[in-house]
Amino acid sequence: MANIQRIIQFAKFIMVLFCFLHFFLYLCTKMTRITRFLARTISLRLSLMVLVALASLLMAALFIMFCYSRKAVKEEALQKADQTLETIIQSIDNVMLSVEQSSGNIYWKMMAHQGKPEKIELYRKKLIEFNPYIIGCSVILDSTFNAINTTVPCWTDVKVNDSLMDKASTSFCLPIYLGEKKAGMLVSDVSLTLLSKIVLEAKPSPNSYCTLIGNNGTLIVHPDSSVLNQNMFTLANKAEDPAMKEIVQAMMEGDKGYRHIKLDGKDCYVFYKPFERADVPGRYTERLGWSAAVVYPEDDIFGEYNELLYIVLIIAVVGLALLLLLCQTFIHRQLLPLRLLAKSAHRIAKGYYDEPIPSSKQQDEVGRLQKHFQQMQQSLATRVGEMKQLTDTLQERGDALQTTYEQAQVAEQMKTSFLYNMSNQMMAPARGIYTNVMTISKNYKELTDETTNQLVDEIHYRGEKITELLNQLISDSEKQMK
Repeated sequence: MANIQRIIQFAKFIMVLFCFLHFFLYLCTKMTRITRFLARTISLRLSLMVLVALASLLMAALFIMFCYSRKAVKEEALQKADQTLETIIQSIDNVMLSVEQSSGNIYWKMMAHQGKPEKIELYRKKLIEFNPYIIGCSVILDSTFNAINTTVPCWTDVKVNDSLMDKASTSFCLPIYLGEKKAGMLVSDVSLTLLSKIVLEAKPSPNSYCTLIGNNGTLIVHPDSSVLNQNMFTLANKAEDPAMKEIVQAMMEGDKGYRHIKLDGKDCYVFYKPFERADVPGRYTERLGWSAAVVYPEDDIFGEYNELLYIVLIIAVVGLALLLLLCQTFIHRQLLPLRLLAKSAHRIAKGYYDEPIPSSKQQDEVGRLQKHFQQMQQSLATRVGEMKQLTDTLQERGDALQTTYEQAQVAEQMKTSFLYNMSNQMMAPARGIYTNVMTISKNYKELTDETTNQLVDEIHYRGEKITELLNQLISDSEKQMK
């Protein structure tokens, strides 16, 4: 039962821890800034991964360690309770044995002075005087006395004696025989105060207490005087925990063990053990039916354990926080070259190909990466320089070609304009020649010789004009070709 409760408590703790982690992750997903920061910060992510792994191992180790520790603490408490009960039983039994032996010694002295009441009274007083445990002694010499119906030595249940100012006591009864006939009874009373002192002083922890019940279930000793002489079954019916009835029943049956119950709103363990008398030669050891119990609060058993658990958990949390800080610092420093490389790569991506890459003294993967990245940057800068030089050369040649093209365009335009002008200049003589020829061809019979000669002269003049223009065109073409 206790192991199940311990497992349930640890399961609750794990559930609370995972709920907290889930809530933390939920907040992280909702908080955009934190999420972006985690996405951009590899050192924090690595630190959190290390922290989660170590926290899992630590929790598992603490769970196993504290389970075994709790078991050891419980076994120690069981041992202390058993020792306490054994001490109580031995102490009370020593008192009873002392009373039995003293009563037996006086008994034989009384038997030597039968018929002498003054001697019997003297021995009765001596028994009370020399044995500190005996508060009263009665010698009943009446064969018809049947208030205590026994033929063997025995102990009576706790009773209230009016002659002793209503103080409870238990009595040892020793039958007096004359021959084989019962002639009376020697009764020695032991105060319950003595037994209560023995029982109540023996407790394994400051808040625990011990009780003693009789064979009929009556409370003989209890720290609360208001429940003395009450029946345990009646009190068990009023108890909040039904396990109380099972404990009382087990104690009445003479069983030994312990149970976990809730008493007065507190979790307690009740350890119980039957009252067994020591086996001494010549002693009549009948079973009294008494039973002793120790009510052990759970806080007394596991109080220091729980405090240690909380302290260890606090130390674990603080240690994990320091570990997270240490991991974050260490990884942050180890990844510093990568951040520098990232900045350099960003500037190179923007076109600053001559961006210098710092050298690294590290010999690990990060150092080799930085070295190779530096070589790559130098090679890239060289290639970019060559490409820039080639681009400049091509630009110069392009500019020259563009100039040549523009000059060719200007020349072409000039040529076209020249041809157009020449064509226009030749059109008028050509039309004139055409007109004169048509006139001669159609009207040669009607034309006079003078008119005809004049037309021929005009044709000749215009032909020379056209020839002059053609010669000029040929001359200009030869100049352009040269």
